[in-house]
Amino acid sequence: MPFRSLTPLFSVSPQLSITDVDQAAADGFKAIVCARPDGEGPGQIPAGTIEQAAHERGLAFAAIPVPSGSTPDEAAVAAMRSALDAMPGPVLAYCQGGGRAARLWALAQAGTMPAEAILAAGRNAGIDLSPLSARLTAPAEAQPTGGQKAPRRFNVVIAGGGAAGLATAASILRRRPGLSVAIVEPSPTHFYQPGWTLVGGGVFTPEQTKRPEEGLIPAGATWVRQAVASFLPEQREVALDDGTTLSYDILVVATGLVLDWSAIPGLAETLGRNGVTSNYRYDLAPYTWQLIQGLTRGTALFTQPPMPIKCAGAPQKAMYLACDAWRRRGVLTDISVAFDTATPALFGVPAFVPALMAYIERYGIDLHLRSKLVAVDGDRRVATFERTTTEGTTRIERGFDMLHAVPPQIAPAIVSGSALAGADGFVAVDPATLRHTSFADVFALGDVAGTSNAKTAAAVRKQAPVVAVNVLAALDGKAPVATYDGYGACPLTVERGRIVLAEFGYGGKLEPTLPLWLLRGTQPTRLAWFLKEKIMPPLYWHAMLRGHELMVAPRITQGA
Repeated sequence: MPFRSLTPLFSVSPQLSITDVDQAAADGFKAIVCARPDGEGPGQIPAGTIEQAAHERGLAFAAIPVPSGSTPDEAAVAAMRSALDAMPGPVLAYCQGGGRAARLWALAQAGTMPAEAILAAGRNAGIDLSPLSARLTAPAEAQPTGGQKAPRRFNVVIAGGGAAGLATAASILRRRPGLSVAIVEPSPTHFYQPGWTLVGGGVFTPEQTKRPEEGLIPAGATWVRQAVASFLPEQREVALDDGTTLSYDILVVATGLVLDWSAIPGLAETLGRNGVTSNYRYDLAPYTWQLIQGLTRGTALFTQPPMPIKCAGAPQKAMYLACDAWRRRGVLTDISVAFDTATPALFGVPAFVPALMAYIERYGIDLHLRSKLVAVDGDRRVATFERTTTEGTTRIERGFDMLHAVPPQIAPAIVSGSALAGADGFVAVDPATLRHTSFADVFALGDVAGTSNAKTAAAVRKQAPVVAVNVLAALDGKAPVATYDGYGACPLTVERGRIVLAEFGYGGKLEPTLPLWLLRGTQPTRLAWFLKEKIMPPLYWHAMLRGHELMVAPRITQGA
């Protein structure tokens, strides 16, 4: 990840990964400052995990959390001054996008560095520090906080620049190029998350699953490189992390969900070591393959949390690819493999269960339904499960040599704590039109939408054109005209070279894209593997994210 330098001794970065800490150490940084509270966003690595990684690499560390959407208060500024005085330099500070970390540094320099020099340092790093001008002209404790900038207005504001946000923006602008569309996304990097299963299986490299966000922003759209701080639907505004606001005619919420690593005590602290891994994170998927390659005997545990989660088949796909690799090396019989899933069935659509059960038996996997991972002791290599049967609930401990863990997944706090949230915390939308149930000028899609479909990239590919058409109808003062049938797809990778391609809609109704005879119905095929490995990645990068709606034309209401 490229770090942005404000001075030779201070740089900022978006959220760090363990790999980024390695890079920081290699680049000569001596200390890291975390300006981001834990639990803000999907896949966020807790500060404690980064702290441990920093210390292991000989770097100093300080956590000075600044809530999203706020300006650092005097206590935080004082803590930053103390940290900079005590720490060796150069220092790397991070938050969600880097803005809060830069503002924390800027306010800590007030009174000791000329205001114009502070502002110039921000400009050189591509960070606008001018809203802090009043507080930079004298010691920070004597200055007012200043006011907000006037809101900028767009026809459409899309919160989130992941698959859902980019695909929707591209589909809207292909239909109506003249619209003003803003995409709010702090991350400089876009990830093809469906590829992480294949990274963990030794098929893809990590680099194949990421690209710069800048190159994916559709022509005609404005990239607002900030994080959403809060939604203000009554005012038709979105508050941003830098204290500014955007106003809109239509809002599309596509923020994704949050991987709640901290919900399982001990898990976050041991990820990436002690044999604990997860294909649900870019920086950990390579460790999955490393563990698979290194294990020749012992116990391997794979887990799945309660629904909803991203791609309900991904937890067991990691297991099947691992077992197949061990089988090919002739060591599978020396490895005890168990799958503990909190769900009442192996897969939510019964038609696909027989084929999956055949592989459970083929690999000799010990299957436990209604079994939830509740704690991890990495140093002892012990996982604790809570298992529910007709006789009640019990807790058991299992030792392991490898643990592939999947955390519970929840709506982002900016959504669950807003007027947009339904009872489950996700955005409350009509399941067919994807329009909000209370705010007619708000739509949602992807993982953050409160719908019962599978949360997969394939679902987004079908949802984006529906939302695009309905957004344009709403801008024209009309009712929604396109409907979504709940389609989702989960390529269940049961061995290297074969996949059960599960395609289904609301209620588990089978929704095959290709003729059933071609994919042998619900059985594993080499064709499905070919589609997963060779066709789906370029379809994602070059079609879906570009607004090319191949085989996903929206269903238009008759007479509309």
